[in-house]
Amino acid sequence: MSATEWFQARLRMGESSKVPVASNGATKGPARHTPKPSARTTAERLQATLRKADEALSPRTLRRVLAELQAVIDPRVSEVEGGRRAHAIAQAYAGASPEERRDYWALMSEHFAADAGKLKSARDQHQSAVGTPDEGQAELRLRRALVSPRMRLLQRFAVEPGGMRFLVDLRADLLPCLKSDKRLLALEAELEHLFSTWFDVAFLELRRIDWNSPASLIEKLIRYEAVHDIKSWSDVKNRLDDSDRRCYGFFHPRLPNEPLIFVEVALVDRISEGIMPLLDEAAVPVQPAKATTAIFYSISNTQTGLRGVSFGDSLIKRVVETLQDELPRLKTFATLSPIPGLRAWLAKNAGELLPRLDEKREAELGRLVGSVPPTAERLLAAVDAATELDAKSPLRQWLLQATAEYLGRTLVDGTPADPVARFHLGNGARVERLNWAGDPSAKGLKQSYGLMVNYLYDLKRLDRHRAWLAEGKIAVSGDIEGLFLKKG
Repeated sequence: MSATEWFQARLRMGESSKVPVASNGATKGPARHTPKPSARTTAERLQATLRKADEALSPRTLRRVLAELQAVIDPRVSEVEGGRRAHAIAQAYAGASPEERRDYWALMSEHFAADAGKLKSARDQHQSAVGTPDEGQAELRLRRALVSPRMRLLQRFAVEPGGMRFLVDLRADLLPCLKSDKRLLALEAELEHLFSTWFDVAFLELRRIDWNSPASLIEKLIRYEAVHDIKSWSDVKNRLDDSDRRCYGFFHPRLPNEPLIFVEVALVDRISEGIMPLLDEAAVPVQPAKATTAIFYSISNTQTGLRGVSFGDSLIKRVVETLQDELPRLKTFATLSPIPGLRAWLAKNAGELLPRLDEKREAELGRLVGSVPPTAERLLAAVDAATELDAKSPLRQWLLQATAEYLGRTLVDGTPADPVARFHLGNGARVERLNWAGDPSAKGLKQSYGLMVNYLYDLKRLDRHRAWLAEGKIAVSGDIEGLFLKKG
């Protein structure tokens, strides 16, 4: 089989299991079957004889599974034996239907909670001891009371080599079901808590992924890359080329050869304005020794089950340090990012932007769209074919102004409205520049009229920018500030 045939076969195989990932590192997650919760609690079902129509496991099987789960944390068995028992349950779970898996989650959620009586007693004692010499001891008792049997159960699953993979996949299965069944929230929260410790950046290894990496690892990049889909064997080779391209990922020792998150980098001589030149396989490469700028053009989380566990900011910092050690001439670190929420936001908020236009711009736009004053509906229809607008078009200028408002001023619950902006601005970057027709692909037009944005990582000002964001102010360049509309 030729290399091209191998790539095409692998690509077809991967389509059915591909995990779409947002460019901010937040996994969007694959389409998953979400079984409906049973009306009865597991406590009620365990006491029953017959199974109802909306229940997967029979009461008899439910009792057996509960006994097996309880045996995992039997205080009389060693951690190794507990891990072996957990492994047997994980194997049974792997062969279960989605509805049967929900019953496993329900048992873990409803029968392994912390003892409510002991917890109340410890909390009362701690409240009484605050400010006294006994406060430390009371806090210790409270901490011990908060450790649920469920936590110990999950820790036992991680003993076996494949246990971490099992838990990450279990949470990925669980997440889509939380809205329909609040009983699962405690299980999900404890999984996230454990993962935030187990996947702390102190335990992660930064590795470069290149053309000489194992084929199985390159397959995973093909599978998980969803910011700018890999289209061919030569495409993936171009992204991993030794000259002006770099790719780095974080790896965990319990998930070998499985990148948790990876970033693709282009070494160039200026901040990039569009994605097509970066993906152009025929482009003349920049000599790394002469490059002055590193462009992060794709950042992807790969594990749905690790949603909420943040290590993207640490990845960028580590990559910057690595690149600076290798290439001292690099002075500028920036992204070329999509704006995935722009079109949807503008569809809802265009009307609120219109009163903030000055009279001259309002008249110009009105004449162009055939409505004085212009209406939101007509403006949105007119900019739908944004790439056809010339550089001096008032419609083009209005769309750039609206985008600046979206990225540089719009906060939702104190955080940037756009998910990619939320990621980079939360890391301390600033909104640097908008790029017209930066991504003229169908996906780019659908998301943001083809617009892309550069976020600049000014290493000396990251902490300051994060502090501003905590106060409700977004860091922007002078160019972006100059696009702002007058305040309403």
